[in-house]
Amino acid sequence: MSARIRLKKMGSKKRPCYRIVVMDNRAPRDGRTIEELGYYHPVEAEDKQLVINVEKVNSWVQKGATLSDTVHSLLNRQIRATKA
Repeated sequence: MSARIRLKKMGSKKRPCYRIVVMDNRAPRDGRTIEELGYYHPVEAEDKQLVINVEKVNSWVQKGATLSDTVHSLLNRQIRATKA
């Protein structure tokens, strides 16, 4: 099984929110998750938009999970925000 860290869409019409999850590579977008690592609410205020457990992400990457492009950019954004 190859794991992938990607977004799972939640929320309602015109008010999306996403969970950052670990899923099987072959699972559908809103399918069964292995573990939840954080969330992303693009319509919220800037300071409440993004929460990611970076330690868990690093743990999964060491186990062989790959990041989607969007999660990779969100992770970089989270790391930059914590350093500032």
